Amino acid sequence: MTVVVVIVVVVVVVVVVVVIAIVIVVVLVEEVVVVVVVAVVVVIVIVVIVVVLVLKVVVEVVVTVIVLVVIVVVVVVVVVVVVVVVVVVVVVVVVVLVIVLVEVVVVVRCGGIGGDGLEGRKHDEDDDDDDDDDDDDDDDDDDIDDSDDDDNDDDADNDDDDDDDDDDDNDAVVVVVVVVVVVVVVVVVVVVEVVVVKVVEVLVVLVVAIVVVIVVIFSSSDSGCSK
Repeated sequence: MTVVVVIVVVVVVVVVVVVIAIVIVVVLVEEVVVVVVVAVVVVIVIVVIVVVLVLKVVVEVVVTVIVLVVIVVVVVVVVVVVVVVVVVVVVVVVVVLVIVLVEVVVVVRCGGIGGDGLEGRKHDEDDDDDDDDDDDDDDDDDDIDDSDDDDNDDDADNDDDDDDDDDDDNDAVVVVVVVVVVVVVVVVVVVVEVVVVKVVEVLVVLVVAIVVVIVVIFSSSDSGCSK
């Protein structure tokens, strides 16, 4: 069992080192980071699962590794979603700011103010809140029932598993946990850093575009003003 644990640890560490190197190289050459990170994490998942299953490590290690793999995948998916949301938000903010600034400049220059007020959607929001409350109540009831069933199942499983604990297995679990946490932290930090840099670049372009729009409006003729 000691040899098996050592092999698993070595394979996981080597894969993680390769992943970190690939992510660093990708960031330096400014390629598509998200796609590469997702692909690399998928490779880690496949390698860890195959190694653990082929070497027939005990059930506790297999379950732990699978759970950690799921956590890694979820984290990467969340990071990708955050990247997409940030890009969409930046685009929307750019469009809205340009429209608002153009309107303000035109108002100041032409001496008028336009635009209709927006009415709230209070009734719709109240109805939505009521529906959400009902859904939350139903979900809470379902969660309570599921939790009771899961607790009973977990108690039975834990009673069976307590007799099979092994020091080598615990060491393997600790090592795998540390390695997976390192991978997740590195991936998230790298992706977030790249996203922040790109957002700053977009904001710089936005400021330049706004200045150009204001200059063009003030330097143009009065033909755009309403009579």
